[in-house]
Amino acid sequence: MWSLQSFALILIFVFLVFDVCSNPLKIITVSQSGNADFKTIQSAIDSVPAGNSQWIHIQISSGVYKEQVLIPKNKSCIYFEGAGSDSTSIEWGSHEKATFDIKGTNTVAKGITFTNTLNSPVLLSVIQAIAVKIHADKCAFYSCSFLGVQDTINDDDGRHYYNNCYIQGATDFIYGNGQSLFEASTIYFSNGKSGQYMDGVITAQFRNSPNDPSGFVFKNCNISGTGYKTELGRAMGAYARVIIANSYLSDVVRPEGWSQRRYVGQEENLTFVEEGCTGPGADKSKRVEWMKHLSGDELDKFLSLSFIDQEGWISKLPPIILH
Repeated sequence: MWSLQSFALILIFVFLVFDVCSNPLKIITVSQSGNADFKTIQSAIDSVPAGNSQWIHIQISSGVYKEQVLIPKNKSCIYFEGAGSDSTSIEWGSHEKATFDIKGTNTVAKGITFTNTLNSPVLLSVIQAIAVKIHADKCAFYSCSFLGVQDTINDDDGRHYYNNCYIQGATDFIYGNGQSLFEASTIYFSNGKSGQYMDGVITAQFRNSPNDPSGFVFKNCNISGTGYKTELGRAMGAYARVIIANSYLSDVVRPEGWSQRRYVGQEENLTFVEEGCTGPGADKSKRVEWMKHLSGDELDKFLSLSFIDQEGWISKLPPIILH
């Protein structure tokens, strides 16, 4: 007779074994000129069979693709490659939906700019406008740009990796409950073209229990900006966790650094950490007194790729993605 615990372990094993994308890559091309398989990114995604488990390489030519894009939950293993973030962009302006909405696991993007144009050029007030929404596991971004003002990236539900990316916004522009590592990336505070100049917040993390593995980790990043000042983060969950290490912080960072928001009196449950940072914004003398300190193995477990990749899913990506 199987115990409930034994059955659960078997299910986890089966999931880990079969949640793998196979090679070789199947190539699909997208170009607005028509000299390709498809003219729109969404039509290329629509051609991927439900339940796909083979890597699909969608090559996107230079151009501005004005469309909302959805990767459904039943379409995994898709690699989107643009001609470079300065050449290939996906743009839309919407409060209700993200420009690029990811529900399929094993989604990877490289060399693309994702923009929500809703707060540009001018609105009377800035409202939520998500450029990318990620609610899927094993998603990675290489040399991509994310442009918005409020809630630029909804980093939610799953493990995510950002390498050499540029992320711009003003209010909670990296938010959610994701378990994510941002490495060698630029985090840029800007009110954009909205004209609504105000102080801002970079991260809004939603971790809600001590057993929740989620958290945002920034490693070897450049945190800078223009205009007014920004907090590094505020707690949107009772156990919010954001760690910034070995990064450059410009004077755009507010002296107090962090906010507990509505969790006054519960600060011991929050994990907001800065270690090994440099720059005028890295002065911690006026930081909130409840900011945490981590060192040694306690810090290294967050800075290691294993924080988001204990089974090696990133190393198993096709070599064309990693080089």
